[in-house]
Amino acid sequence: MNVTELARKLQMNTKELLQVLPQYGFDVGMKSIKIDDRVADQVMRKWKFIKRDLEEKRRKELEEKKAKERALRKEMGKTVHIASLVTVRDFAEKLELPVTQIITELMKNGILANQNQNIDYDTAAILAEELGFSVEREEGKTELVDRSHELEEALAKGKDLKTRPPVIVVMGHVDHGKTKLLDTIRHANIIDTESGGITQHIGAYQTVWKDPKTKAERKLTFIDTPGHEAFTVMRSRGAKVADIGIMVVAADDGVKPQTEEVIQIMKAAKLPFVVAINKIDKEGADPMKVKTELSQRGIMTEEWGGDVPMIEISAKNNLNIDKLLDILLLVTDMNEANIQADPTLPAVGTVIESHVDKHTGPVATVLVQAGTLRRNDPLVMNGEVYGKVRAMRDYLGENVDEAPPSTPVQIIGFKVAPEVGDVMDLGKYDINKKIDVKQKRTEQSTSQRQHVVETAPGEEEEVGKKMLNVVVKADVLGSLEAIVGLIEKIKHEDVGIKIIGKGLGNINETDLQKAEATGGHLIGFKVNPTPSAEDSIREKGLSFHRFDIIYDLIDWLKDELEKNLDVEKIITEHGKMNVAAIFRTEKKSMIVGGKVLEGKIKVNSQARVLRQGVNMGVGKLTRCQVGQEQKKEVVEGTECGVNFEGYVRIEPGDILESYSEESKVRKLILI
Repeated sequence: MNVTELARKLQMNTKELLQVLPQYGFDVGMKSIKIDDRVADQVMRKWKFIKRDLEEKRRKELEEKKAKERALRKEMGKTVHIASLVTVRDFAEKLELPVTQIITELMKNGILANQNQNIDYDTAAILAEELGFSVEREEGKTELVDRSHELEEALAKGKDLKTRPPVIVVMGHVDHGKTKLLDTIRHANIIDTESGGITQHIGAYQTVWKDPKTKAERKLTFIDTPGHEAFTVMRSRGAKVADIGIMVVAADDGVKPQTEEVIQIMKAAKLPFVVAINKIDKEGADPMKVKTELSQRGIMTEEWGGDVPMIEISAKNNLNIDKLLDILLLVTDMNEANIQADPTLPAVGTVIESHVDKHTGPVATVLVQAGTLRRNDPLVMNGEVYGKVRAMRDYLGENVDEAPPSTPVQIIGFKVAPEVGDVMDLGKYDINKKIDVKQKRTEQSTSQRQHVVETAPGEEEEVGKKMLNVVVKADVLGSLEAIVGLIEKIKHEDVGIKIIGKGLGNINETDLQKAEATGGHLIGFKVNPTPSAEDSIREKGLSFHRFDIIYDLIDWLKDELEKNLDVEKIITEHGKMNVAAIFRTEKKSMIVGGKVLEGKIKVNSQARVLRQGVNMGVGKLTRCQVGQEQKKEVVEGTECGVNFEGYVRIEPGDILESYSEESKVRKLILI
């Protein structure tokens, strides 16, 4: 086989291939033009592993190069000024780096954005600091900063301070057991009663635990934020929501990129937190490895002289959950001065979940942080009246008439849905300052379009991979973030999933255009197409799939990826025979005799004809005979005659290589 042909099959530069092969034991010279067919077959069989090794080397080289560049920037003290909102392209220009590199860095941090989309100051600052830059905010106050002052001022009004339940945020990697931990704490198993085990309720829950010292029953409020998107948004808008954090890390998986993001969030929010090392009863669990990995990131366990409590638990089997709750009460007592509120004030709180329900209209979950919210109270968000409280429900779905501090309630009565992170302050009630509903809806529609994350064509697609294009729409932010997190876990060297669009709400004509342009699939999680979009889907024959359970969606994606995998050919080498004589020659067959040099020659196997190391062609061995006796196979050292079917003319001195080939449908094995 020509080296150039082999290089083309392997999708590699010929010169690079000749440089690489000797490193992996293939004796091929730098000036070789041809390569033995058998050696070429061996190269192709091993190429999957060689390619993986080469990619790993390139990755390490790239990381080393980036680390040197980062160190050089720090040494030179490079400073970049960033506004509250900046497009990815402008951000790249400020850093003097390629846009593609910035997009890649954002993807590593779980953010899919094209060059024309905005990122906020916090995201840009974290990314710039990781790349070795010093960051300063550009002059000019923004609405986000003002809102943080709003909340602080509202909470500071309290005079009659009383201890309130701590608000605890649970964060961690998407499958490390956050929701299962909350299920176990609340003694209510969502996974058995709710779709797919992903948080589908109001995003916050309360439980009661007996203090081991005083034996008194105490309430704890938990915020469950799948993908911790809501918490990140709230923090970026200046909202101080949680008092304590729980960082969940799986003992069998260790620190992942999302775990590192949680560490950054906890540190930036200056939040006291506890580490729950989950799944300690699972095979391969190594809590010590988790503690070591965390210590390398500045999180030191108390038993090693640090200040972070770490509890080894199994949420699935309710192991050490009592110890975790005891520690949470202890951390609460240590921070008691910061966990107080005045229940007599007009209610103050923060929106932690928001969506539009097709039956009840705009619905939002508000965490009351000070004061007491009551039925018929006006809904004052950011100084504007959004409606009044027609009904309030707690996390059990039961109607309540009032909500004291640290209570999360789902509120019905909004004229338009507020945004996650909006501040509710009834102390700023002005009956004359009502919102312009039409204008606010227009603003929200524009904002939602800006927050739909798309991948520009060709930016994310990996060379040589078969990509499955999808548009994902979901009913609420938590579900959407959880779905995207699970999709990001699906990695394979030959196939991949490309999210060409995502967002909240029903599938519309814009989504259809994206799917039609890329041959993609439309996926709706608990949402349907609009009536006009449904007609277009039928007319154009587009692929639409609706799911109510997240893991059914993920299983469908895996099945679709398997369809894109090539059929795998498995070649089994049997043996070699040296041709000594030609007994009969016909148009499509020959009978030849010789001696088996190694292995064995098998009936009905394929056979290569090698002449001076060059493959002359292939055929099939239909008969093997030793003396007068027919054999199914002939072993090494035995002389025999064989019937060869094929168009190749065999000559004395040729080598016949016996082998078999079978095709196998490949299964998706994730890396």
